[in-house]
Order: sequence, then structure tokens, then C-alpha cells
Amino acid sequence: MNAIFERQSVRRFESREVETEKTDAILRAGMSAPSGGNQRPWEFYVINDKDTMERLAGSSPYAVSAADAALVIVPCFRTEGLIYPELVYMDMSACVENMLIEITAQGLGGVWLSIAPYEDRMQNVDEILGIGDGLRSFALIPVGYPEMKRTVTDRYDKNRVHEI
Repeated sequence: MNAIFERQSVRRFESREVETEKTDAILRAGMSAPSGGNQRPWEFYVINDKDTMERLAGSSPYAVSAADAALVIVPCFRTEGLIYPELVYMDMSACVENMLIEITAQGLGGVWLSIAPYEDRMQNVDEILGIGDGLRSFALIPVGYPEMKRTVTDRYDKNRVHEI
């Protein structure tokens, strides 16, 4: 549970590689997310190539941190053969949240950069990565060792809880 409470958006990274076993653990966490009808629409691109990461950094006005990360994970979703296509964004959100929690548990930092539902951003990323028919980009997740440790903030707010 500590990783849930310690998770923060990290946009600045040390220049050091992320170990393969940590990347695998992050992907495994994403693939363990709940999914409507167990449709598991996800597929993933793991980008280590600096030129590609720089191009991804320009795919959205908020994606600059992708250029300096150790790697960028791009969760994508299938558009065909889905049982409940209307639930894809919820499925993918659960997937990304699992990944962010595992990133923290691995002693790393990362940030969820929204690509979907913005068609221009999705098209930019799809073109950069050569994503073809039947698959769409959902988010960018720059990952690396955090440049600095920030103070954890307790976000619990009793005023937002309504008991009946």
C-alpha cells in the first residue's frame, strides 16, 4: 500500500538506465489490471531510442519530459475484437494506474501524459511509432530514476466523504 500513497508525478530524471527486470515488473502490473469482460485491450511499446523519445516529447504540449527519461512506455489499446469497446478508456486507465504504482514500488518515477482522447495527440504518437490499423496510443509514461525526492502529501480529505 505504501506505493499508492508515495506515488507522485515525476518529470525530471537522473541519466541512468532502468533495469530490464524493473521494466518487466511495470508491464506485468499493467497487464494485471481489471478489465470489463476480461477483454484486456492493452498492448505496449517500450521506447529506449533517444531520437524516438525526443519525437514523442513533441507529440503533445505537455510531453517534454519524455525526452529525458530512461525509457517511455506507450500503452495502446486494440480497436477490434472487443467485447465492450465503450469500456476501453476505463480498462486502460486501470492499467496505467497499476503501472504508476509499480513504478513507485520499483524505486522509480514516472508520469501519466495524456494522449487519448485527444485525436491530434493520438495521431502524432501513432505516426511516430508506426502504429497501424487496429491499435491506438493511449498515453505516454516516461520512466526513470527521479532526479530528486519530493515530500509526500497526504491527500485524504474527510470533507469529500459522504456517509448515508
